[in-house]
Amino acid sequence: MYSRGGVGPEVRFVAASTDEALSAADDIVDAMIDEGWGPGSIALITTGHKHPVHDDVAARHGQEGYWKQFWEGGDVFYGHVLGCKGLERKAVVLCVNESSKRDRFRERLYVGMSRATDELVVVGHPELIREMGGAEVAKRLGI
Repeated sequence: MYSRGGVGPEVRFVAASTDEALSAADDIVDAMIDEGWGPGSIALITTGHKHPVHDDVAARHGQEGYWKQFWEGGDVFYGHVLGCKGLERKAVVLCVNESSKRDRFRERLYVGMSRATDELVVVGHPELIREMGGAEVAKRLGI
C-alpha cells in the first residue's frame, strides 16, 4: 500500500493502544459532533471486533434495520471495515482495534482509510499501523 498524494480528505492520526482504541474512537466521534459534524455524516469503522453499538443495532433491528440506519443517515454509523467496502461518509473514524497482523490486514486498513470524503481519523497503535500499511502510509499519518 502506498500514498499517491493528491487531493483527499483531511487525515489525522490518534495513537492509542489496542485496548484503548475503541474508547478513544468514541471520544473522537463525540468531539466531532461537538465541533458541528452532523451525526449522520460520521461513521466509526472497526478493523477488529465490532463496536458494541454495531452489535446492539443489529440485534435489536436485524440486518435490514441495521443497514436502513446507514442509508437513512440520521445517526452515527457503526460498522466493520469488511462490511463497508464501497460505502462512504463525510467523516470516518477508523478504529484499528486489533493487536496483531492478521489475514487481509492491509486490505482492511486500505478499505477503512478510503471511506471518508472530507475527514479521516485513524486511531490505533503506531507500530501496528506502520506494519499494516507500510512506510508511506505511516508517513502520511505522521507516525
